[in-house]
Amino acid sequence: MTAVNDLFDRPVRDLRISVTDRCNFRCTYCMPKEVFGPDHEFLPRDQLLTFEELVSVTGKFVERGVNKVRITGGEPLLRRGIEELIAALAAIDGVEDLTLTTNASLLARKATRLAEAGLHRVTVSLDAMDDPTFQRMNDVGFPVATVLEAIVIAGDEGLGPVKINCVVQRGVNEHAVLEMADYFRGTGHIVRFIEFMDVGNTNGWRLDDVVPASDMIELINSAFPLEPVSPNYNGEVANRFRYIDGQGEVGVIASVTKPFCGSCTRARVSAEGVLYTCLFASSGTSLRDAIRSGVDVGEVIDEVWGKRDDRYSEVRSSQTSRIGTPIEMSYIGG
Repeated sequence: MTAVNDLFDRPVRDLRISVTDRCNFRCTYCMPKEVFGPDHEFLPRDQLLTFEELVSVTGKFVERGVNKVRITGGEPLLRRGIEELIAALAAIDGVEDLTLTTNASLLARKATRLAEAGLHRVTVSLDAMDDPTFQRMNDVGFPVATVLEAIVIAGDEGLGPVKINCVVQRGVNEHAVLEMADYFRGTGHIVRFIEFMDVGNTNGWRLDDVVPASDMIELINSAFPLEPVSPNYNGEVANRFRYIDGQGEVGVIASVTKPFCGSCTRARVSAEGVLYTCLFASSGTSLRDAIRSGVDVGEVIDEVWGKRDDRYSEVRSSQTSRIGTPIEMSYIGG
């Protein structure tokens, strides 16, 4: 193994790989319809990393200490043959946790094959329990019931406990916090409430629209008493809380109000093979070009990660406003 740490002595342990920039939702905080409309040009297939290239890149990261791999998009289940990629990644010695984040629109029909291919878990995006709010946020009229059904099926197929991610925006869906906590209590699945983040340039982010994670926990605790739980591993981004009555746990991701840059061990590779060392990065390094020109990708990773000094959220927090022009979340999967 070739360990590599950045300038703040942070190792690389988590790899998030986007397999497509396409999505069949138009969530207002990620791919707003006004920008990603019918005429939007997505990446042509020859610009995407092939499955062989994705496996090769993942192997290089695993050699450098990565043990957690997450497949993202866009919507990753739109990528044709995704089960073949899952099987190949699962076969890499050293991948201890292989997961996938999805909007669950295709999950019910694909869950069995994903599990058979070797996927360990899924994370499902769900931003409200009522159709009017959820459909307004996904902006394509997709119903809550189909997502809930997919979560049950995924759990039955061994892809659980399913983690449910809810991005909370003030004035939009903060009422969903208590409703979702109540619904998933006792199911074995885990809801994680995420502060509305300033990812990309198109989601209209304002600091005033952020519901602090502390407020969410206070609200849940008032109805269902909670106690904090230690992280599962160093660098875990969610702050964990369990219900005192034993009915499971919830988590909050407070990247705006309580940045966790100091323990960030995540690298991100976009669908066209660009390596980003921060969710809020404005530029990256093309691993695709390196691969296709015969350059040792491992050496590129060493050089890029070795120079990494990202701490966007900490700096933004100190300035109390957004900074720079980060890449769109739909390109690097959140």
